[in-house]
Amino acid sequence: MNPEHNLNRRAIGMAAITLLIAALSCARADVPGPSGAGWPESTDLAADTATPSTEEGVATATAVPTFVTPKPLITPTFPATPTMAATGMAESILYAAQPGDTLHAVAVRFGVIPSDISTTEGTLGDEKTLLDPRQQLIIPRRLGIIGPSDKLIPDSELVYSPHAADFDPSDFMETQNGYLKNYREYVGKKWRTGPEVVAMAAQDNSINPRILITLLEYHSGWVTNPDRPTGIAFDYPLGHVDSQHRGLYRQLTWLANELGKGYYGWRAGTVVDLRLADNFFVRIDPELNAGTVALQYYLSTFLGDEEWTEAVSPEGMLAIYTDLFSDPWSYLHPLYEPGIEQPPMILPFLPGRVWALTGGPHGAWEREAAWAALDFAPSSTMSGCVVSDDWVVAVAPGLIVRSENGVVILDLDGDGREETGWVLLYLHIAHNDRIEAGAFVEQGDLIGHPSCEGGISTGTHVHIARKYNGEWILADGPLPFEMSGWVAHAGSEAYDGALTKGDQEVLACSCASQETLIWR
Repeated sequence: MNPEHNLNRRAIGMAAITLLIAALSCARADVPGPSGAGWPESTDLAADTATPSTEEGVATATAVPTFVTPKPLITPTFPATPTMAATGMAESILYAAQPGDTLHAVAVRFGVIPSDISTTEGTLGDEKTLLDPRQQLIIPRRLGIIGPSDKLIPDSELVYSPHAADFDPSDFMETQNGYLKNYREYVGKKWRTGPEVVAMAAQDNSINPRILITLLEYHSGWVTNPDRPTGIAFDYPLGHVDSQHRGLYRQLTWLANELGKGYYGWRAGTVVDLRLADNFFVRIDPELNAGTVALQYYLSTFLGDEEWTEAVSPEGMLAIYTDLFSDPWSYLHPLYEPGIEQPPMILPFLPGRVWALTGGPHGAWEREAAWAALDFAPSSTMSGCVVSDDWVVAVAPGLIVRSENGVVILDLDGDGREETGWVLLYLHIAHNDRIEAGAFVEQGDLIGHPSCEGGISTGTHVHIARKYNGEWILADGPLPFEMSGWVAHAGSEAYDGALTKGDQEVLACSCASQETLIWR
């Protein structure tokens, strides 16, 4: 650390390690359910009897110390991609940049390197900065056979975007006769109807509810078929049979995670081809958009070549969507405006308090999809999920639009909608002293105490992630997560990585070594 911290690093570091080492051996923020451990019981309103579930509790597993050390931050190399042999002069493609594109991601998708790409107008800038939408790029044609080119849905119809804000699954299901209306499930500490479960899964995962409903109909017919399913079809309506994903909410959360792998992998340039269920490989058409790739990716996980090709055609899954909701492109809403920047933010704790960076970039809601979140843990003299007197603070001014089950949502544009503008997710905020929904806060105002409430956690901490217009914003992407001048960098695996500020570096690790310590 540089002297600008105005603190004695050695003295504070040694004291903090003593306090932190037991408490921070393991801290996770992945969220298979909305409020902790326990299976949600599934039943339906028409059933003669229903067995109520127990109240969903808070995960309180005690961490076992794991004396590991932080992984050093490694500068990633440009990934190798399968391409045609480049001989002589290659034919060029004229490609119009799409909102959310970066030079790096476009190069990976087309199987070239950034220096191979030129433009007919303006400049290209850095590999990781956002390209101007519709900017014309000249790219050598290097790829061989590629997959289907049909664009199925706009990006704004995959994420919980402004055009999804006014859609109410309960109102929609009043126009349908399917079993979903009669289903109910105990989740989020209350009984909910099927449409309410859909709405909750959509909001938590920031996935468009129309897409969840479409794929539910595609798999099970629950939207239009009034017959009550039995057995596996009842417990696993999406056909994904896994005891960890029993019940509609967890099936939809699993679905959202799979869609997110394709969507955010395309954004980052880490997903460029698909392995179908019959081991057939498809190179994704580089001119597709992230929303379409998300659907192609998801359908590839359980369909073979012929079935998959049909499913991703306009006559496949899209036909079901169109029957239910009309043309998806009528809901187009650009998610990235030219010149978008992250508002100024501070680290999420009080000045002078020593915390640890226990998780580098990792899943915003589920563990495997958008690496948009960071984890911070306060000092503690006890291990596991213990009460902390430390405070989590507002990283920017805004309106608290949700405060429940360990979750606090901070809306920076103050319009009261999670689906529009910049929004911050705080997870694992303790019930006691937690700020209430409806409160306006200034930067640095108290939000609540870090805990293990909500999701899965074996150590007291706060999990924080950003959204913009409903899309999770990757912590190490073209709009990097920056707080108090500290900039996030992803590691090779989820939870690894670092924060840097000039020549200073704080490494992410649940081990609470001196390299992880940070303060304002």
